[in-house]
Amino acid sequence: MGGNAGEAALHHTDLPGGRVEYRWAGPRLRDAALPVIVLLHEGLGSVALWKDFPDRLAEATGLPVLVYSRVGYGGSAPCALPRPLTYMHEEGERALPALIAALGIGRHILVGHSDGASIALIYAGAAREAVPERDGLLGVAALAPHVFCEEVSVTAIRAAGRAYAEGDLRSRLEKYHGSNIDCAFHGWCDSWLNPDFMKWNIEGYVDRIDVPVLVIQGEGDEYGTAAQVESIARRVPAGAGVLMLPDCGHSPHRDQPGATLDALAGFAAKLYR
Repeated sequence: MGGNAGEAALHHTDLPGGRVEYRWAGPRLRDAALPVIVLLHEGLGSVALWKDFPDRLAEATGLPVLVYSRVGYGGSAPCALPRPLTYMHEEGERALPALIAALGIGRHILVGHSDGASIALIYAGAAREAVPERDGLLGVAALAPHVFCEEVSVTAIRAAGRAYAEGDLRSRLEKYHGSNIDCAFHGWCDSWLNPDFMKWNIEGYVDRIDVPVLVIQGEGDEYGTAAQVESIARRVPAGAGVLMLPDCGHSPHRDQPGATLDALAGFAAKLYR
């Protein structure tokens, strides 16, 4: 059920915050019985950086998968710097609902990685009257999510900042972000390294989530500890499944793709079948 060449083509839509690029994977001509999986990328991610994972996820689940680059990333519109420290709140409560509405998506499942996972949790716990689009939300799968800031995260991001300034990280990322490279990197890095970001916390949103949640984290995650997972599992009223993967760092879909795809396929199947 993987996507064909036409489905892999990039498209664009204009949102209040700027133009975003997106593509579809999997069964594009969906019927009303099939929910859409929406993929939300990490703090340095984009459509292209997911590589073939959207197609493999569509194959594993039999569902259409939407993948997009947030404003400031990939081929989407640039963002203004510095980003506000509430940038993930703005994505979850404004930009993501606007995208879902613009593309006419009804029932949906969110799969987010790192920053994208946090954005998904914010969306899922947002006030329903403020985000009516989440009436169609069936569940959230959070890969390496953050619900509060930890010193281990700051340490890892500080090291990324050195690699960007002194090493080859900038050139490696530039092929995915083009002229957005500084928006993508500094919008993420500078926010997390702001001393005030240590107070960042979205556990109150998690307390209000009323759909099932699956959390997947690598045991060797260099950007967060198991305390992130434990907080989510303890707080989600509708229940949260947890999968801790051995021999896995911050990117379960890259480090352990088979186990991650199996878990996501099982989670999705329980939500709509």
